[in-house]
Amino acid sequence: MIAKLFAMNMRPAFLFLFLAASSNAQVKTGWYTEGKDYNPSRRIRITVSNPLDIPVKGSPVVVPRNTLPYQNIPERWIGIVDPALPSDPEPTVAQLKAMSGYVRRKETNGHYVELQVDDKDNDGIWDEIFFMTDLAPKESRDFYIYIDAYERGLYEHQVHGSLSNYGRHTVPLWESKDMGWKLWYPHDVDLHGKRAPMLTAYYEYSTNKSGYYMPWEMGTDIMTVANTFGAGGMCVFENPADMENPSRAYHSPFKNKGPFEDTRYAFSQVYNGPLRSMIKVTTTNWNSGKGFYELEQYYTAIANKSWSIVETKFTKFLPPSANANFGAGIRKIMNEYASVNKKGIAISMGKDVDARIPDEDIGDEVLRVPWQGIGLVIKDKYKPEYKAIKNFGENHVFKMPVTSDLSYEYMIVGAWSFGQVNNNEKDFVKYVEDEALKYNNQPVISVHGYEVKK
Repeated sequence: MIAKLFAMNMRPAFLFLFLAASSNAQVKTGWYTEGKDYNPSRRIRITVSNPLDIPVKGSPVVVPRNTLPYQNIPERWIGIVDPALPSDPEPTVAQLKAMSGYVRRKETNGHYVELQVDDKDNDGIWDEIFFMTDLAPKESRDFYIYIDAYERGLYEHQVHGSLSNYGRHTVPLWESKDMGWKLWYPHDVDLHGKRAPMLTAYYEYSTNKSGYYMPWEMGTDIMTVANTFGAGGMCVFENPADMENPSRAYHSPFKNKGPFEDTRYAFSQVYNGPLRSMIKVTTTNWNSGKGFYELEQYYTAIANKSWSIVETKFTKFLPPSANANFGAGIRKIMNEYASVNKKGIAISMGKDVDARIPDEDIGDEVLRVPWQGIGLVIKDKYKPEYKAIKNFGENHVFKMPVTSDLSYEYMIVGAWSFGQVNNNEKDFVKYVEDEALKYNNQPVISVHGYEVKK
């Protein structure tokens, strides 16, 4: 048996997992098939568990490759099946004509789940399998990773992310159908409101249309960033006792003195849909005048979410003293009338917001938004400490102790009254609080044994 496992390119480091899970190898459900020619002979069972007492809908599930007992799998050979879902029947002639040979055929023993396979470090070897699922309170749900050549199955992109020469400089944009984000400034996020679920960034950057003057149905930019933290930004509190004066990469003493002296930024697209899109920003040569820093940030949009995750990892962290803190913040929104600040959550809401100032050249009137909200969520594990600051145009910020691996992450959230979801104070505050709870208590993934069909 051992020789057979190695012949199948099993990695020895994961042999113990297979042996420990051998009692689970004889599953109760049959093997999945699709059509007359997809009859896979290998699979790995995983269990996704909801730790919460509430249901979660469209919960993101990430399965790292290095947790699997068998890993040398071609990207297109990976399929996810939920054995609890009803199987698709044979498609109709009309369906076949519409989509040709890529329509999935009749299934047995479960239903194929839309997925994404991503290479986050860009080394040519995929790193993660990503999919989404609904889970009941405290539910543990089994899925199978099937391994075999597979050609059928196409699905629409629910997210988008790209880089563009937009407004005469490189700008990253990423979006779900409910909300869009971009980095007009390289560290502080701009926000684009959607009136109806759709992807709009490609139109915006391919036409170089001002985000404030998009076609009505495509929504509009709804954030003034200027020198604030905008809809989300990071910083370093070199003196944690003085939170009014954070160090910010785009506002160093060398700003606008040219790239040899100023902070530098490089941008790349990590992956682009169909279920999540990610942009990477690499920051180098950040000299605060007291400390020196370099870092990588990953900005992610996920299908059907009004939030984005921002991961931050310092590659050089040389503060002036050992008690420096990480930081993140959002601006005090324009015309703010209320805010919520508790346990790692900051929410800022404004009424009658002038989202677009009048254009004197064309006599255009102001775009007034009756209600708008932005939110920031820091995970409990980072021990965030809140403060409202007056500097940099007024902001809601958190400081956090430096982590051992020099990394942290946060969630940014947006909504407005013209959107179809979370378009008022009550719904938005509940949404942010609910998503914060899920963000702090993500599904637990258990990986079981590698099976070969007999």
